[in-house]
Amino acid sequence: MSSLKGKTAVITGASRGIGKAVARTLAGEGMDLVLAARGKEALEATAKEIAKEHGVRVTGVAADVSKLEDLKNLAGTAIRELKRVDALINNAGVSSQHPFHQQPLEDIEKLMYTNFFGYVMLTRLLINHFIENKGGAVINMVSGSTVVDPPPKNFIVYTSLKWAVRKWGKGLFYEMRDHGIKVTSLLPGVTDTELTGKLKDISQERSRLMSPQAICDAVLFALKVPANVCPMEISVINQQTPWTKPVIPLKQNHPER
Repeated sequence: MSSLKGKTAVITGASRGIGKAVARTLAGEGMDLVLAARGKEALEATAKEIAKEHGVRVTGVAADVSKLEDLKNLAGTAIRELKRVDALINNAGVSSQHPFHQQPLEDIEKLMYTNFFGYVMLTRLLINHFIENKGGAVINMVSGSTVVDPPPKNFIVYTSLKWAVRKWGKGLFYEMRDHGIKVTSLLPGVTDTELTGKLKDISQERSRLMSPQAICDAVLFALKVPANVCPMEISVINQQTPWTKPVIPLKQNHPER
């Protein structure tokens, strides 16, 4: 897939942050897109904005990836609108930072259904389409926190689920490679997005945070390598690694609340 012009992609969590940056980058390469996010208004605005900027087809589908019916609708709409889906970017995610004994039960449930269930189930809903077409790419946004052992304090549920996605993705690659399907886990460090911008005192030096463009460049690399090459894992980590000296305070007012 060295040239992406005329190819297609489905991107979740696409109305802001890394997902929106990836959508804009792929549209700039000439790809038609189906974008998914929970907020319908922001999603529709993003779809119109990117379509106008780059002259490609962009369809927005309001979807909560923690809900199976939403995922079924998303997969069905993507196949109907795009005819052929060439790439799936599993990006939607939520965060919750608490010591485990204080972590709200509803937060654990939300993490499990959004950060693991959503990735696995949407891929399952599209994988046979890829098999029929003898090719496709699945890129999973994992987390740079999975390169740290033990997991960062207050991130153990989040990081453990990201580890599960990483292991599942590796197994999926070995099952799917004979079908021409590539599977890549992308491990980003702390990135300067709307979500991190809402976190209090995330860093005294915001220059330590990566730009979303660094993640977009990694996505392009994964999609543009020759057909007989698959980057199974790409770590894009802050030069001054925040996880070794956390830039996120242990006590935090959560933007999701």
